[in-house]
Amino acid sequence: MNICLYGSGSRKIDEIYTSQAYELGCEMARRGHTLVFGGGDTGMMGACARGVHDNNGKSLGIAPEWIGDFEPLCKECSEFIYVDTMDERKAEFVKNSDAFIISPGGIGTLDEFFEIITLKKLKQHDKEIIIFNIDHFFDKMLEMIDEMGEKGFLYKQEDIFKTANTLEEVFKKLG
Repeated sequence: MNICLYGSGSRKIDEIYTSQAYELGCEMARRGHTLVFGGGDTGMMGACARGVHDNNGKSLGIAPEWIGDFEPLCKECSEFIYVDTMDERKAEFVKNSDAFIISPGGIGTLDEFFEIITLKKLKQHDKEIIIFNIDHFFDKMLEMIDEMGEKGFLYKQEDIFKTANTLEEVFKKLG
């Protein structure tokens, strides 16, 4: 299975997050899954990619070449697709992935998450989406989404994405 990871590329992330991202990559490789990601060599992306590569797994990085001006790109990828824009990057994620894992991140990660759940809601794909809620990182966002539903701003959401608080839950919910 090709599993797309959305997550931060920041160098300032606490080890509680990056160690879990590394273990996620290790487990993906052990299970024979391919990591599809934004190609970054730091943060959640880099940690997961190192876990994959340290266990002889495969990875597909997807990024515009100019993103290297903002963060270093992973040189160990099995394959790399260069695109011109961030929109093309997100389209390639959908095209090349069978499932999505949302790990802690910033605005870019939230952009990717909300786009992928919107596309699923609009029946543009039917791929599994798992929020990897490491150390309860997404609790407030999940509360906000629940409140939006309670107040009538969202339609029923339970089939759009699943939440996992542990690595074991991530793979159990991926099926």
